[in-house]
Amino acid sequence: MDIELQHIHKHFGPVHANNDISLSFRGGRIVGILGENGAGKSTLMKILSGFQPMDGGEIRINGARAAYTGPQAAIRHGIGMLQQDPLDVAAFTVLENFIYGQAGGLTLKRREGRARLEQICRRFGFSLEADTPIAQLSIGQRQQLEIVRLLSQGVKTLILDEPTTGISAEQKTILFNALRDLAARDGMCILLVSHKLEDVIALCDEVAVLRGGRLVGTRDMPATTGELVAMMFGQELPPQTRQPLNLEGAETVLALENLTLRGKRVIVENLSLRVRAGEIVGLAGLDGSGQEMLLRACVGLLKPVSGRVIVGGETLTGAPYRTFLARVVAFGAAGRLEEGLVAGLTLTEHIALVTETGALVDWSRARCHTQERLRQYNVRGRPESRVETLSGGNQQRLLMALMPACPLLMALEQPTRGLDVDSARWIWQQLLARRANGTAILFSSAELDELTAYSDRILVFYAGRIFEIPDASRASVDELGRLIGGHFDGAAGA
Repeated sequence: MDIELQHIHKHFGPVHANNDISLSFRGGRIVGILGENGAGKSTLMKILSGFQPMDGGEIRINGARAAYTGPQAAIRHGIGMLQQDPLDVAAFTVLENFIYGQAGGLTLKRREGRARLEQICRRFGFSLEADTPIAQLSIGQRQQLEIVRLLSQGVKTLILDEPTTGISAEQKTILFNALRDLAARDGMCILLVSHKLEDVIALCDEVAVLRGGRLVGTRDMPATTGELVAMMFGQELPPQTRQPLNLEGAETVLALENLTLRGKRVIVENLSLRVRAGEIVGLAGLDGSGQEMLLRACVGLLKPVSGRVIVGGETLTGAPYRTFLARVVAFGAAGRLEEGLVAGLTLTEHIALVTETGALVDWSRARCHTQERLRQYNVRGRPESRVETLSGGNQQRLLMALMPACPLLMALEQPTRGLDVDSARWIWQQLLARRANGTAILFSSAELDELTAYSDRILVFYAGRIFEIPDASRASVDELGRLIGGHFDGAAGA
């Protein structure tokens, strides 16, 4: 299946997200779609997959002009997209999700659907049980389900948006093998949107790079990380370094005593932890292993089953989130729009929420505060822009702008999730500046390099068990990966 994008344009208000982009993709090839956050790559892929209408240009499939509206129409043209967060139905089982949306819908014979599901799973080595509820699947398994569902509908071009976020090394190997097989044996066109350059180097046959809404170039692989970074940003980025901080004598900011937490799929029992001012503690593990529960318990968003949470010497066990906010504790959720920001509100309205304390809002003053913070945090947006129109990187910058300048403690879920290398470095510059002023930081991440680069020590979560790496500077990515996978031989428990 060959695809041509000709002179594609897309505007979001004054932002020209896609500016006269022309690209062609051939069957049997895996193509990486690269660019910094806000470059327009996700917008372009959403246009191709029917999730966004274009303002100008055309799509040609096998030489013929294709006009369609909506993702189901795109699927009928052979184009399907796997979103970063799979679009499944939580109340359904694996089998019900598999047959949902296909010809015949839920009236499709379950026996026929089960046989088709099992056939595709066997080919690619996917581990999916038909009667398992979606809530019991990992992110990697949900991605596998979405892939087999799209394949069963005859998709010939498969678009994947950040598919390796939150999945294990083993699941990534299975996914990559499946994608290579689809391209080589079935002649499919695979389009990979990713900020993980190591994934692009390992998987792709060619890359297309966008910058500022324009196509800046294409090239065949192989290429080095430095060459790809130079295409994305116009220059290679210097290596990131940080100075070790002397924590001797630093006060304890956070103390957890015999803490027990219970979630839907995991229980963390009898955890004791002390975090000092200026210390950075990384939390590693697959999604749902317990690290998110710990972060939320530290800010009053999850009530412990037992044990104590002590912040700044004050016992806050069971206190509401607003009490932790009053003690200058900051929380950053992984779901930027779901929990961190408010869709539909403008940037000025967001800034007013944290700067205006009276009963009435001085909108002129709030706008001035907004302009100042947009400049300070380099947010590409206008005071009147709605927050959902920003790219992921700019939403993350806005979240930083909403946080206090010198918090006592920061608890952050995947603070660089989905960000390009330059945006991720910028986020860490802000965090390290707060650390230098005495802020203690707990953060979770699926990026093993990030955990080893920025943590003073690392807690590894696996099925509710926790193991500590007391000196992160001595930890290797391979060692950390083995621990995340549950191989604890020789490791010391926390």
